[in-house]
Parts: sequence; structure tokens; C-alpha cells
Amino acid sequence: MPKTEKQKTGNIGEELAASFLEGRGYKIIERNYRKKWGEIDIVAELDGVLHFVEVKALSNPNFRPEDAVRAWKKERMKRAIRTYLLDRKISDETDFQIDIAAVWLDFAHKKARIRMLENVNL
Repeated sequence: MPKTEKQKTGNIGEELAASFLEGRGYKIIERNYRKKWGEIDIVAELDGVLHFVEVKALSNPNFRPEDAVRAWKKERMKRAIRTYLLDRKISDETDFQIDIAAVWLDFAHKKARIRMLENVNL
């Protein structure tokens, strides 16, 4: 089954976001943690803090990628995070936060811009 344009954009955005995080000292622990009730794009660690990163990639410069994180997506992500913490037997003492990696892709000029929104409230 061929990938849609939206899936290709999302995959490129996730690759760029992972590289962006690694370049800033984050350790990527897991990518694309999926359950039927939600998913986490990237789980990373920096200075003992777990970061659950939602990647939003768009090629339209007129929209803010983070605006695509709607209420239903936030709810699904929260459920996935709770499950992840239980599945991986992560201590209740572990600090974590939720971040959004907003990725703008300019395919015509083969450029990308990434902005991190850290510790967002869901």
C-alpha cells in the first residue's frame, strides 16, 4: 500500500525531529510507541527527564504545526503516556514532560525549520 503525502511528510518530520533532539543532547529511547488508543512519536531523555514528543510536520507555511494537536489527539496521547509508563515499569518518581516538535517543510527549496514547544499542558 503506497504511503500518502501526509504520511511521507510525517515520516520526514519525525526523522528531522529525532536528529534535532539528538543534536541537542537528547537520547532517543523509543519511536512510534503505538497502542490502539494512542501513540507517542518520540520518547527521549535529557538530564534524567523523560520527554514525550509529539511531532507535527506541515509543508504549508500559513499554518502553525502545533495547532494541529487537537483535543482528541491530546487525550489519546495522555492515554498512551500512561500506558507507556506502566508498560515500561517507569518509576512514579521519574520526571517527565510533553513537548511538541513543530516542523515546517519547504520541499521546493529542500529546507526545514523546527521549533520546540516544551512542557506543554495537555
